[in-house]
Amino acid sequence: MTLRIGILGGTFDPVHNAHLAIAVAALRAIDLQQIFWIPTGTPPYRPAPVATSAHRLAMLKLAIAGEPRYAVDERELQPGTSGFTFDSIEALKDENPDATFVLLMGADQYAKRETWHRWPEIEQRCQIAVFARPGTKLEAKTISMTPLPISASDIRARIARGEDASAMLPPPVLAYIKQKGLYS
Repeated sequence: MTLRIGILGGTFDPVHNAHLAIAVAALRAIDLQQIFWIPTGTPPYRPAPVATSAHRLAMLKLAIAGEPRYAVDERELQPGTSGFTFDSIEALKDENPDATFVLLMGADQYAKRETWHRWPEIEQRCQIAVFARPGTKLEAKTISMTPLPISASDIRARIARGEDASAMLPPPVLAYIKQKGLYS
């Protein structure tokens, strides 16, 4: 049997309950044996994350602790890394030649996929699974799940205003944010 591995990348600034819901839905709907969570570093094609790589990595590890099918892949946080999804997929395929990879992405990212570095080649190298996002309509087939109205930017803004974000975050992540004074 071929190992099916999901790839879930993002800034995870912070990781939140919608990210976890996507992972759970992917495990259930498309028969994945494992999900590699890949936090991005500071790629040249987007604004830098608010929290440092070390904080985002710590929050991600707290959020996925206890689920043996989840693993954090730190490759995009290494110095000199391009941060392009294509390059990460190429490296993962080289390291796991017998695995089938499935790129997990929100409908918002899928809608602008043509702007991605080497997108046609990404589609040739792995399967794509798209998840509904609030406010994004797609013609593509999406994985069935109720989209959660949660975004990292909203969480950061709520925390900065001193508002409650506890319903949007795993409790250990919220505790970490409070302990480290992040986003306030």
